[in-house]
Amino acid sequence: MSHQCPFPVRSTDSRRCYRTGNASGFTLLLALIAGLSGYAGLSEAAPAAPAQARQHAAPSAGMPASAGGPVGWARGRLLVAPRAGLSESEFAKALKPLNAKSRGRFARTHTHVLELPPGMDEVQAMQLLKKDRRFKYVELDMAIAPSLSVNDPSLSNSWALPKIQAPTAWDAANGNGVVIAILDTGVDGNHPDLAANMVPGWNLFDNNADTSDVHGHGTSVSGSAAAVGNNATGSAGVAWGAKIMPLRISGLDGWAYFSTIAQGVNWAADNGARVANISYGVSGSASVQSAASYMRSKGGVVIAAAGNSGVEETIAAHDSMLSISATGSSDTRPSWSSFGNYVDLAAPGVSIYTPTRGGGYASVSGTSFSAPITAGTVALMFSVNPRLTPGDVDTILKATAVDLGTAGFDKYYGFGRIDAARAVAQAASMGSADTQAPSVGITAPTGGAVVTGVVPVDLAYSDNVGVVRVELYVDGKLVATDDASPYALAWDSNTVPDGAHTLSTRAFDAAGNAGTSASVSVSVRNDTIVPVISGFNLTTGMIVSPSRQTVSASATDNQRVAKMSLTIDGKEVAVSNGGSISYTWNTRRIAKGAHNVTVRAWDAAGNTVAKSVTVYR
Repeated sequence: MSHQCPFPVRSTDSRRCYRTGNASGFTLLLALIAGLSGYAGLSEAAPAAPAQARQHAAPSAGMPASAGGPVGWARGRLLVAPRAGLSESEFAKALKPLNAKSRGRFARTHTHVLELPPGMDEVQAMQLLKKDRRFKYVELDMAIAPSLSVNDPSLSNSWALPKIQAPTAWDAANGNGVVIAILDTGVDGNHPDLAANMVPGWNLFDNNADTSDVHGHGTSVSGSAAAVGNNATGSAGVAWGAKIMPLRISGLDGWAYFSTIAQGVNWAADNGARVANISYGVSGSASVQSAASYMRSKGGVVIAAAGNSGVEETIAAHDSMLSISATGSSDTRPSWSSFGNYVDLAAPGVSIYTPTRGGGYASVSGTSFSAPITAGTVALMFSVNPRLTPGDVDTILKATAVDLGTAGFDKYYGFGRIDAARAVAQAASMGSADTQAPSVGITAPTGGAVVTGVVPVDLAYSDNVGVVRVELYVDGKLVATDDASPYALAWDSNTVPDGAHTLSTRAFDAAGNAGTSASVSVSVRNDTIVPVISGFNLTTGMIVSPSRQTVSASATDNQRVAKMSLTIDGKEVAVSNGGSISYTWNTRRIAKGAHNVTVRAWDAAGNTVAKSVTVYR
């Protein structure tokens, strides 16, 4: 599809204030760039932050100030992803009921920024489009808060590094050679504990190279992951030898949209980052998940904060990124750390000593810091073994984590609190190449189904590392390719004749291993126009003589006549393929009186027509 927009949103001077509880002063308004203009700020119909977040007073020690969750959504737009294989005309047809228009798409994941007509309710529009199976997903472009609180600046050291055995891990690796992208409010690249580890990044919010920290959150997040070590200054990040790539995705108040975050992940993947850290609650965003899957296809890992709502989040588990909850110094979950089945792991997130914007240091709390501590651990793993795949990282982190709470996986700690030393040791010992092919199957349509028009093709797929591409074949011919997760395909059955056709798919992983699905046979029936009996040499009331009588008939169709048959007195006496039929009838052998002769025609779609006459002998 057309209208690619590598950087979809930026800040403007035209702003609309949106306030929720103690989040007053939120004036972030995004407008699309590269021709994507005309968008207002957050919808007044958008929900406020959860009550438990809005009602916090000034944060106490160890208590994050914000929930790090959604605070509203962009007015006048949605994020939508059509199925791979859907034509531009069908995409436009799907948008027509809303009179909506695509104002651009993300080049890597094919997510479109959809502009709605003025005054249209975004939620109602989303719910309507979600019913259309021509789309992979449809979602609001949510604005979310960073998961941060700065408090107790007198704390002079961090308990978190020895807790996860980072000093032991440093005997083998310090993150050297690995770039960690920090998707946040920017980074104070002049901070004495960060400057030596900085590499160029990008400001996706304003579409320029200014990645300075406009809020403070990003600097503290960066320090947790990769503050410089062995420099006799401040503290050290988990991966103190890694490089920091600053990607600013927020406005002045720290709020960021799903759309900008997804684009930041794509930018990180295309510009050398091996790890991307998102200290925002994005785990439930299909757009961000799709971007994270793209980064995994290039060998990178995305880490996200689980959030600070303090409640169970109904987010489905997914494999595109690692979602991290928080723990305190006693290895227990702080009351504000979000939980649910989507949580993969836990990491320290209470009173983390880290750099602050302007050259200082402070103790900070929130899953915003659990995430970069995990990201730093992943950087250590890649540093000691660059051959690791994203699947290897997932497996090692979960296998080496310190099990907390209920034995095994649980919704509070996932697979447990990370252990950097054990993870690095196991990473160093791994060296086998990936030779396992993905598995893939077609779940819809099912075998024997009758299909018409645009056919959504649903898949079930898995791989030990990760699927990076899926192809759809019809009768052995490639008709669609999807390289953006979640993989979902569409096939226009109008491109083939009516009748039986065979569907199959192939799934590929990053190593080039391919798996093929079982074939599914379907019957295409797009033609609803019945054939026409255009010629029949017998007429009702006709007298046939006792001799050999030639009976002939012909038929026409808007596409083609597949078959004709002739029946005399209920017995089929002749069948032909095509649009004509002829039969020699020995009328000497029939009784005197009335006889019924019926000719019938079928087209390839199974539409049929019959014409009967009664003749006499």
